[in-house]
Amino acid sequence: MVQSTMLNSRSPAPPIVPRWGGAHFLVFRNLRVHTGSNPWTMAMYSIFEPVLYLLAIGVGIGQLVGNVNGVGVTYAAFVAPGLLATAVMNSALYETMEGAFVKFTHERFYRAILFTPVSLTGIIAGEVAWAVLRGFVTAAGFLLVITMFGLVSWSNALIAAAGTLLVAFAFASAGLAVTTRIRAWSDFQYVQLVLLPMFLFATTFYPVTVYPRAVQILVELLPLYHAIGLLRGCALGQIDSGMIVSVAYLLTLGALGLVVARRRWARVMLH
Repeated sequence: MVQSTMLNSRSPAPPIVPRWGGAHFLVFRNLRVHTGSNPWTMAMYSIFEPVLYLLAIGVGIGQLVGNVNGVGVTYAAFVAPGLLATAVMNSALYETMEGAFVKFTHERFYRAILFTPVSLTGIIAGEVAWAVLRGFVTAAGFLLVITMFGLVSWSNALIAAAGTLLVAFAFASAGLAVTTRIRAWSDFQYVQLVLLPMFLFATTFYPVTVYPRAVQILVELLPLYHAIGLLRGCALGQIDSGMIVSVAYLLTLGALGLVVARRRWARVMLH
């Protein structure tokens, strides 16, 4: 008994900082399940809706609008980065919300994987990394389309592609944190009650200056507003110091999302 007590007293305490090991295994697994050897198939489905919006609103209505005042570009070129940010957001959120919900409630995948060398923190990191990859592939496909339309130059498209990584990271982390509050499929309707107004009013289709100042302040608090502002500045080559605020906002949102997601998933799966 004394020897057993001594061995227990000498056993190392669990690490305060969780391990990140095994995240890459989860990314490889998701890639194999979803796409096999061709990740571009993801983009074909993800960019279909934003391309339709671009043709119907950006190009169609753009013929009536002309150039956007204060921006100096055509309406289609103004709308395209907003649709790009929305497509990346939707792709990232789909993986860390609906996808994660199915894996937890129906497939019991997360509980099973905890018996492998993949840690809980590895699961969180792997799912966010996978969602970032999904968002980036979507962005690459959409950027290819709008570049071929002549709405974005090739050099600016490369800069915008780098910005989509940050956008995907921010929404993927936030989505994984929110998913722990989802109890049934009907709860996703509440998510849509947030996403749809944000899509319509976060300067996707018009500048924030069309609002009164009080409304502008509310719009500027929305994460999609900062995602659109970042990608629009990159795509149009209008990079300025104001984009630093958007970068800081998205980095903070992503970091907080990771912390909250790690704590919430620990409660859900380990208790």
